[in-house]
Amino acid sequence: MGFDDNLTIKLHPNDNVAIAFKDIEKEETTQKIKANTRIPQGHKIALKKIKKGEEIIKYDQTIGLAGKDILAGDHVHTENTQFLFSKHNYEFSTSVKIPNFVPSNLRPSFNGYKRKNGQVGTRNYIGVLTSVNCSATAAKNISNFFNEKKLRKYANVDGVVSFTHGTGCGMPSSGEGFEALQRVLLGYIQHPNLAGVLLIGLGCEANQIKFLLDAYNLNLNPFFQAMTIQEQGGLRQTIDRGIEIIQEMLPKINTIERSPQSIEHISLALQCGGSDAWSGITANPALGYTADLLIRNGGTVLLAETPEIFGAEHLLTRRATSEIVGKKLLERIAWWQDYVKRNKGSLNNNPTPGNKEGGLTTILEKSLGATAKGGTTPLMDVLLYAERIKEKGFLFMDSPGYDPASVTGQIASGCNIVSFTTGRGSAFGSKPSPAIKISTNTKIYNHMIEDMDINAGKIISDNSSVEEVGNEIFDLIIKVASGEQSKSEKQGLGDLEFVPWQIGATM
Repeated sequence: MGFDDNLTIKLHPNDNVAIAFKDIEKEETTQKIKANTRIPQGHKIALKKIKKGEEIIKYDQTIGLAGKDILAGDHVHTENTQFLFSKHNYEFSTSVKIPNFVPSNLRPSFNGYKRKNGQVGTRNYIGVLTSVNCSATAAKNISNFFNEKKLRKYANVDGVVSFTHGTGCGMPSSGEGFEALQRVLLGYIQHPNLAGVLLIGLGCEANQIKFLLDAYNLNLNPFFQAMTIQEQGGLRQTIDRGIEIIQEMLPKINTIERSPQSIEHISLALQCGGSDAWSGITANPALGYTADLLIRNGGTVLLAETPEIFGAEHLLTRRATSEIVGKKLLERIAWWQDYVKRNKGSLNNNPTPGNKEGGLTTILEKSLGATAKGGTTPLMDVLLYAERIKEKGFLFMDSPGYDPASVTGQIASGCNIVSFTTGRGSAFGSKPSPAIKISTNTKIYNHMIEDMDINAGKIISDNSSVEEVGNEIFDLIIKVASGEQSKSEKQGLGDLEFVPWQIGATM
């Protein structure tokens, strides 16, 4: 990326703000404008006078209104910017660009675990799931029994992991919240990265295991077992029986080995957390390039976090393959507007304090940068939270912007790899699908070197191209899918990041 100015970057000729590469001191000159005050790194400087009520333009898109007169050289941020709720004249399918697909015989491969149903895993875990919080202790004790020493002789097993949560009872036994939890559990039970599953309940909870089995026609087998504490006769006996079940699974699962598989079997979750002003300039566009490359090779990518595409949804409806798909996205936006209203909130409560410190001012600005993760290919479908992926290509899944809840839904939908961009420095990892962390700036990459897998900040600091970093991400996806540990995996992250989205009242 070439730059005309060593202090700021203007992202589009129509923009009336520029972004500071580094701290700009008062009276320093950039873009032929003298700074009227100190402009922190990543923050915006006005390039012309913006009168009160006029639009503030970044990415050639409106990110807010001037709350008062803003002079050329002023710092543009929360103190002088108002949130603007834009009512777009939505267009459908006007920017559909069909990818230039790579022939199947020329696509790269990775070493994955081929399942009998045709799915391919990137990991070979055994999962201990809970239907309700009441069985969480049992699940934790069972998984903790299988420490590194006990698993040493099972080289093809990545671990025994418990997925526990804080709900499952004190909730309606029907409706959005109940259905979302059941979709999450179903998605993990059927996930290609879980070779074996043990599902544990208490027995009297609202989220009955039998309801789940009957609703989705699930049958127990040697690699999928279920039980309740009440049936087993108490906590200790449940733990003992659970350990026995896993011990029976381990030798059989250990016989499953990796084999070469087409990259078309990769389903990549697109996620960001701890965003800053560089997210929409470096890491997210680079990940968008990766998303396009993966789709051209027959793969699937899943964008999520509905509150964090709010204000940029009009860009996605233009890419929808049909008006039906585009309107499905708008239905989720409308649902969220009602959801936050009845909970006395606002979608502009996002960005977070950390986002704002990193230079992001409004949700519109944040969303425009976040949407870049989705690349340029057609939007094939819009899924409910944790709904199963049925299409190849670029998809969107409804979810909160809260990273653990969002990624839990993406994994339940079928993603077997997670990509996660961050500018502030998120300490995040996930299981059973490994997470690759991509820093938006070189400073945070160097500062959190043990957490960051790739430095997209070099697009700014080292003049690397978006395409170069996008290819680097693509290559690392293949390595991690083949068994190389990501940095979050090496640090043991992922056990506590299973957070199903809890919708509705707790009673």
